[in-house]
Amino acid sequence: MISVVIPIFNEEENINKLSQSIKKALSDIDYEVLFVNDGSTDNSENEIVKLSSTDPKIKLINLRRNYGQTAAMQAGFDQSKGTIVIPMDGDLQNDPKDIPKLIEKINEGYDVVSGWRKIRSDKKLTRILPSKIANMIISKISGIHLHDYGCTLKAYRKEILEDIKLYGEMHRFIPIYASWEGAKVTEIPVNHHPRIAGKTKYGLSRIPRVILDLLVIRFFDKSLDRPIHLFGQFGLLMFLIAFLLFFMALFLKVFMNISFILTPLPLLVVFFSMSGLLCIFLGLVAEIQSRIYFESKNRPPYLIKKNTNKYNDDKEN
Repeated sequence: MISVVIPIFNEEENINKLSQSIKKALSDIDYEVLFVNDGSTDNSENEIVKLSSTDPKIKLINLRRNYGQTAAMQAGFDQSKGTIVIPMDGDLQNDPKDIPKLIEKINEGYDVVSGWRKIRSDKKLTRILPSKIANMIISKISGIHLHDYGCTLKAYRKEILEDIKLYGEMHRFIPIYASWEGAKVTEIPVNHHPRIAGKTKYGLSRIPRVILDLLVIRFFDKSLDRPIHLFGQFGLLMFLIAFLLFFMALFLKVFMNISFILTPLPLLVVFFSMSGLLCIFLGLVAEIQSRIYFESKNRPPYLIKKNTNKYNDDKEN
């Protein structure tokens, strides 16, 4: 089964058309559609209820309030039953006709197939240009090179999503999470249509939040199981700066007869020394919390893709 997950927030004019498009595109595929109503204040809920009453493949997940697209998507992932999960937007800009192409690529052996809106139907200055800049930054920081992280239309094997929990604006970073865990990730061009009804929920205000979320997941990948390395490096750097400033102040005092009180160097030595000490202590606290996190969840700091041990199997038999 294919699970199509669609977060909905005030899209009453688009829901029926989207449902019909999906039905037509997936006529030869076993599928379910999970509309996640993310606290809509219009008639979106009633529109989905009408559709689900006549079509058992359409399901409604009604959230208590507006939690945001990432949380709504996580709710859809948690409730999905398909072996392949495909999220998409509810504004008709993603094309359901691209879903079979994503599935075909998954069947070639990939774990994640990301849509690439190669030709976008958005405003160039406020949408396309910031998106291109953000994609370049994300690719550079993450080391995973995709053209379009912001495209919601993607395909995932269900098992890839089981160990991923989404927060903030992190739904766009699932390919990064998956790749870091050894998944095979690829990208294919998909169609993109102009919005014909409703109002966009995206804007320039998302850019700093996306970048901050990216730094968080970068920390999770590189330092979650050894935070003392990150904080310790900053601490040692602070101590090194304090050491150099101390010898500079000492040089000025001995060779140039400049009193300590005539320069800010002694204060800077104290500042950087205290900052280094604070970084070390933060690293130790983070190290304790990291170990509590792994041990409380009984979660090892690794994931096994496949375990084959013929010797042990024969011995048990």
